[in-house]
Amino acid sequence: MTVERVADMTIDELKGIVSEIVNEKLKQYPRREDHRSLEEVLAAMDRLRWTPPSGAKSTLELLRENRGIYGN
Repeated sequence: MTVERVADMTIDELKGIVSEIVNEKLKQYPRREDHRSLEEVLAAMDRLRWTPPSGAKSTLELLRENRGIYGN
């Protein structure tokens, strides 16, 4: 029996469909071999991390400003 609506699926049926879709998408992209050590990966993350300047607005302040809440 084929289920036609997501609402009629069991959790296991839905998980199966999601798993199939994810696997199909992963096959579309070739895997890159990364031979770096964990330490090298962490060092690269540190180098690439951006830190806002002191006195910069927080993300919450920016969000409130964007939504017009408490903004000037």
